[in-house]
Amino acid sequence: MPRRLLPPLACLLLLPLRAHAAGDGYALDPVHTRVLFAVSHAGFSQALGTVSGSGGQLWFDPADWAGAKLAVTVPLARLDLGDAGWNRAASARNLLDVAHYPVATFVSNRIAPRDAQHAQVCGDLTLHGVRRDTCLDVTFNQLRRHPLPPFRRTAGFSATTTLSRKDFGIDAWPTVIGDRIQLRIEAEAVRDGGVSAGSIGLRADDATSQTPAPEARQAPPANPLPTPP
Repeated sequence: MPRRLLPPLACLLLLPLRAHAAGDGYALDPVHTRVLFAVSHAGFSQALGTVSGSGGQLWFDPADWAGAKLAVTVPLARLDLGDAGWNRAASARNLLDVAHYPVATFVSNRIAPRDAQHAQVCGDLTLHGVRRDTCLDVTFNQLRRHPLPPFRRTAGFSATTTLSRKDFGIDAWPTVIGDRIQLRIEAEAVRDGGVSAGSIGLRADDATSQTPAPEARQAPPANPLPTPP
């Protein structure tokens, strides 16, 4: 083979490796990642609540949205509606059943970029022991070195979606609690050299494996059901 062809050929052989290596691993910052939800309260108002403390992993290259990967675990025991009684009612067996299903997880499986700042991120959302294909409308806010110690490289995102609680088998109190749940997610992720593209999804899958079988969820409750406020 002529020597003048070797450098171009070497570049071509390296292209797949470079494409695979593009991007960086990030870990979600649980302090600055929060899920806000809104649901109708008997038609009088939109009840607002949050879930803090989410964790997970992200593989992301701002120049290549399509190659991004995401796995998130949301601790439902951290749900807060602003009232202890309401928190207990939402977490009870006839609604979220947090005792049996303590986490919700989301693992991406496809991403449709819209422009440099926006994409639709779709994947498996597992909630209340039910897995559903779900898409999030995601806005990439920025990626830069954080201005405060420890000055780590940080990526920021905002996302929205709407769920039907009946799709996840959470159908109690339909005259009091609306079916449509509007979600808004604010997330920050810090660069983590221990996260690789191939590792994304393992932690979320481990969390879902702790949920009981669907038939166990249908067992009648041992105590009277709480009435939501």
